[in-house]
Amino acid sequence: MAYNLLKGKRGIIFGALDERSIAWKVAEKAHEEGAVFTLTNAPIALRMGEINKLAEKCSAEVIPADATSLEDLENLYSKSSEVLGGKIDFILHSIGMSPNVRKKKDYGNLNYDWFLKTLDVSALSFHKVMQVAEKMDIMSDWGSILALSYIAAQRTFPDYGDMAQAKAVLESIARSYGYRFAKSKNVRVNTISQSPTKTTAGTGVGGFDAFYDYADKLSPLGNADAASCADFCITLFSDLTKMVTMQNLMHDGGFSASGITDDLIDQLSSK
Repeated sequence: MAYNLLKGKRGIIFGALDERSIAWKVAEKAHEEGAVFTLTNAPIALRMGEINKLAEKCSAEVIPADATSLEDLENLYSKSSEVLGGKIDFILHSIGMSPNVRKKKDYGNLNYDWFLKTLDVSALSFHKVMQVAEKMDIMSDWGSILALSYIAAQRTFPDYGDMAQAKAVLESIARSYGYRFAKSKNVRVNTISQSPTKTTAGTGVGGFDAFYDYADKLSPLGNADAASCADFCITLFSDLTKMVTMQNLMHDGGFSASGITDDLIDQLSSK
């Protein structure tokens, strides 16, 4: 059921790769709720994914942009404002990549050049997205900017590697830039700490199936899926959440507040 929560709003959605992507689900939901938006991803991701299928479904234009490139972001914002006919009301940053994790480098044997790449792509790009947006004055008053995070920013998950540091930096940037944007434009900036989700990126983390199952049993509501995360994103883009900013919002079925659950006890006791 649609509620027209985003009727008349313009946005930019980073990171939709395929139908399993959270950004893909957000785009579908934003379209359903009345928004117009552009879709963007790095050129290599556009070649690998199916974003044109999503663009056709949502009547959205695809504008290639490497979120680590200031020049690409400037071009993205200029073209998006032109295509959409005005300033931007919401941005979703759904970007994360670690060469060390992809290549299964042990945490005690990281390639530091790759570590810097992880930080640039997964965290510093969020600062760049907002810095360029501020300098170009493309955000509407009372706009909303979101990034997707994970609880590994606060807790240790061995196979998550240097992405844990990237998510910690991402959340810190949201607080710092959230203050700045609130004072200048009443723009709110938040991160969503999502359950482990069966996306293309998520399933590439070593031991994913094991900690997905563990999280599901430790979450009273079970793991939150990509579609429910999209619903949450829509509420944070809407005018119903104008006073929510600088927060890391847990969207994890209760995982982050649970010590142990009956389901987990039953599983451990059966062994």
